[in-house]
Amino acid sequence: MIIAIANQKGGVGKTTTAINLAAALASKGLRTLLVDLDPQANSSMSFLNIHGIERSIYEAITEDDVHLPDVLVQVEKLPKLWVAPATIALAKIEAKLVGELDSHFRLKDELELVSDRFDYVVIDTPPTLGIITVNALVAASHVLIPIQASYFALEGTDDLLETVDKIKQRANPQLQILGALITLFDKRTLLAKDIHEQIERVFGNKVFKTVISKSVRLEESPAYQESIFTFAPRSSGAVEYYSLSEEVLGRI
Repeated sequence: MIIAIANQKGGVGKTTTAINLAAALASKGLRTLLVDLDPQANSSMSFLNIHGIERSIYEAITEDDVHLPDVLVQVEKLPKLWVAPATIALAKIEAKLVGELDSHFRLKDELELVSDRFDYVVIDTPPTLGIITVNALVAASHVLIPIQASYFALEGTDDLLETVDKIKQRANPQLQILGALITLFDKRTLLAKDIHEQIERVFGNKVFKTVISKSVRLEESPAYQESIFTFAPRSSGAVEYYSLSEEVLGRI
């Protein structure tokens, strides 16, 4: 199963969700691959020292003599987790692939080379609906949409859902919305509760029961190159992301 974590709005917890969902699946003994498609490379930095990386997902997608198996790095603290790391070079990918007939299928083709090696693939995407995110959606079996519990929470969601529909019609008929995940939730505020209700009106039973609360521990853990499960295993963030992984497995 290939899960793309997507939302064109920034700061909604895409990377936090990608790294901790991947870590949760790996900790359950499932062979998991985390693909970092964000030029900021935050998912990669959460587990690896990216300064020593010579080849990344950028080269795997754009160069004929480099493929996905060549760039995978196993995570020391989670032996069932591998990362396909990103670098800032990904920012050039639009210009590199413009005019290429197979530009939207590059990631899908690369993932097929390792399909027998992994039980789950989690893809972290940038906050845009450009060629990188389209590659993720074309390759994915499911899309998970993190939505911040804030006033402008649903802004841009229509564009994302429209893009998903277009990709389902042509490039990837198998693509399904796995669910909407409410993040950065502050249960003390009335606004957060109102936003929760708004999101449920749009997504209905696709909204995950698990809600990810605001958490300092979740923000701190990547700085120590750890997931929340090893950095603060008793924190609310660890409990919530473990609960999310159970819901994901239940839905798939």
